[in-house]
Amino acid sequence: MQAISARPAARPWHRRLTNKKEVEFYLAISPWLIGFILFTGGPILAALLISFTEWKIIDQPRWVGLNNYIQMISTDRLFWAATFNTFYYVVFSVPLGVIVSVALALLLNQKVAGVALFRTIYYLPSVTAGVAMAILWVWLFNPDVGIINTALKLIGITGPEWLSSEQWSKPALVLMSLLTAGGNMIVLLAGLQGIPEQLYEAAKLDGANAWQEFLNVTLPMLSPVIFFVVVVSTIGAFQIFTNVYIISGGAGGPGTSTLVYVLYLYQNGFVYLKMGYATAIAEFLFLITLGLTIGQFAIGRRWVYYESTGRGGGP
Repeated sequence: MQAISARPAARPWHRRLTNKKEVEFYLAISPWLIGFILFTGGPILAALLISFTEWKIIDQPRWVGLNNYIQMISTDRLFWAATFNTFYYVVFSVPLGVIVSVALALLLNQKVAGVALFRTIYYLPSVTAGVAMAILWVWLFNPDVGIINTALKLIGITGPEWLSSEQWSKPALVLMSLLTAGGNMIVLLAGLQGIPEQLYEAAKLDGANAWQEFLNVTLPMLSPVIFFVVVVSTIGAFQIFTNVYIISGGAGGPGTSTLVYVLYLYQNGFVYLKMGYATAIAEFLFLITLGLTIGQFAIGRRWVYYESTGRGGGP
């Protein structure tokens, strides 16, 4: 009787090819994976550990458990002021910015002479240095010689103190955010140009006017892009720092009216050298943005329309 060979059967050629492609794939993305682990994933885990310590940078960190979080929530008045100011900015700047971006995209989607020049003009502020833009706004909001109050004076209105007023400093920040609507405008413009013309032709055949076309064709087809813009804008709004730092000199004034999360984080980490407490604030901010993003995706299932599925919520 012949002995039965214990050698495993050779793998099919297509399986060997698949394995080779897998190896090539992981080799191709390995630089990104290594960079993510070393410069993103690692620091995220390190920050989480540091948030449970008391660390003044020049000393050795001391483990304090949840003390930073307890202090932050229970006794830190400035933390809650920063919370209110940040949410105020997000609640007003994000919807207003999305509306302005959609309006600009609709206007610049028209086939008129010189439209490319206008697109460039509206987009330029989005790629201008943040410090330069903030300094420009400081001059615009100057209560005595600023262009805004000067224009209001021409129509008989006495302009407010803007950045010098606790009441008007936050609305001024919201207005400042509108100048960078050009970035979202470009994304929305691309979405508009991706809507099939046949849908508008069918709507016209059904007797729809311009407003009905906007409600029943443009908005549903543009809703995935609007959803993307809302999510990204919300995350970005929670991280506002440059404008506030420049207009308030890093203090968050007048009073605490412009003290926002990231500025308060910066103050604790690099002014007061309370690195453990600063990272606790950063972790809290991460949880807020994560929770809101998950909530936005849940709500998005009800109003975002995906052409591939014919319904909201994606596949």
